[in-house]
Amino acid sequence: MATTCIAVDIGASSGRLIAGTIEDGKLNIVELHRFKNGMTSKEGHEYWDLERLFQEIEIGLKKVYEVYADVASIGVDTWGVDYVLLDEQGELIQKVYAYRDHRTDFTMEEVFIEINRNEIYKKTGVQFLQFNTLYQLKEHYKMHPEDVKNAKIYMMVPDYLHYKLSGKVSVEYTNATTTQMLNVQANTWDIDLIRVTGFNKNIFREPTPPGTKIGQVKPEILQKIGFASMDVVVPATHDTGSAVAAVPAVDKEFAYISSGTWSLMGVESDVPIASELAGQYNFANEGGVCNTYRVLKNIMGLWLIQEVQRMYDYKYSFAELVELAEASERFTCLIYPNHERFLNPIDMVEEIQKFCKETDQTIPMTPGEISRCIFESLAFQYKEVLIQLREIYDVPIKRIHIIGGGSKNLFLNQLCADFTECDVYAGPDEATAIGNLLMQFITNGVLDSLVDARQLVMASFDITKFEPTNQVEINEQWHKFRRLGHAK
Repeated sequence: MATTCIAVDIGASSGRLIAGTIEDGKLNIVELHRFKNGMTSKEGHEYWDLERLFQEIEIGLKKVYEVYADVASIGVDTWGVDYVLLDEQGELIQKVYAYRDHRTDFTMEEVFIEINRNEIYKKTGVQFLQFNTLYQLKEHYKMHPEDVKNAKIYMMVPDYLHYKLSGKVSVEYTNATTTQMLNVQANTWDIDLIRVTGFNKNIFREPTPPGTKIGQVKPEILQKIGFASMDVVVPATHDTGSAVAAVPAVDKEFAYISSGTWSLMGVESDVPIASELAGQYNFANEGGVCNTYRVLKNIMGLWLIQEVQRMYDYKYSFAELVELAEASERFTCLIYPNHERFLNPIDMVEEIQKFCKETDQTIPMTPGEISRCIFESLAFQYKEVLIQLREIYDVPIKRIHIIGGGSKNLFLNQLCADFTECDVYAGPDEATAIGNLLMQFITNGVLDSLVDARQLVMASFDITKFEPTNQVEINEQWHKFRRLGHAK
């Protein structure tokens, strides 16, 4: 009988439970439950409702039981950087802050007074983002100093959901590397950086490798959902770590873009790349599966379009905005997506228009013009990161693999090929859940290695190729885009 595993894949805007089974040399996946996610606002701050997310997992598992009589294991992945603090009784101390909360807008500079920026990069090899856990914890200490005494266990968001499932404490490695507190050489918590946060080093458990079986789903939960037993296996709990595990390639001559709310663009390396130039370009060295490193950079990604949708009160679907963008005039205006002003503005449409006005460009007025501006700007951001990757990485980059939900955006895929002058391979779109499942299959002995896992992906899912076609105006607009990177 084929082994079935369950991937719980939760992003910033939605979550899903996906069952995976390997039959006849192919991986079959079935989505059994999908639910909404989002930040909740209270008293000027943004939070995640983790208790509701866990309730959705239980609802999803009841649906799983209606289809599958036996499930070998379950694993959870989510976004990175956000954290949970538990007290002596194993209960949440505070509501869980969301990384887009503005409380850390100015915290980085305070930290740099205590420890030099270059020293932080040398220790961690992690890109500087204002919402990294290092700065979140520093701000937490300032706002709630009493929590230093009360906090007994530190976890990250997927670790907490595993804890709710199994009762076992773990801090999975790939997600821990997003904190900017893990030493990239020693692969353990850096005492100097923990000291900067103000919290006690004893609350930080040693990172758990992806693919570790941490225990069983608790009996009371099994009784509620119907199963007799189910293992809890931690995959790469950082969603990008799981997504990259599902890249359909068995060599190293590629860059990837894990395309969703964020676009995470990078390469897979056997060693960290924390050179001075990598630091200047602000690349992260995040942990990957099977002793690899994800050398990458965060790009603002489809969050920009999601917020445009929200500003138009969801009058337009994502597909409709893509169609309107395609029909709009080329290169009327551009933004620099990674500008901090686009992280969480009150009104994304207005913020884009203000940026264009301040940089003496045509102001986009229609949904199509705004969407075209976003997609062309994202493609130029991809080009910029690709150029930088080629400078720091000693393996030739011959193609780009776009994985995740954004791989279904055919227009953006073609822009990426045109602007980077690279062949682009799009798919699979459920890469994160697939990578989650692959690590569970390896742990359960169904697959032998990451190479076997990726060959399975190549045999199981359609991958679409996009070739560079249209270079008209691109070079001229590229110089304009680079200037926008310095705009304030």
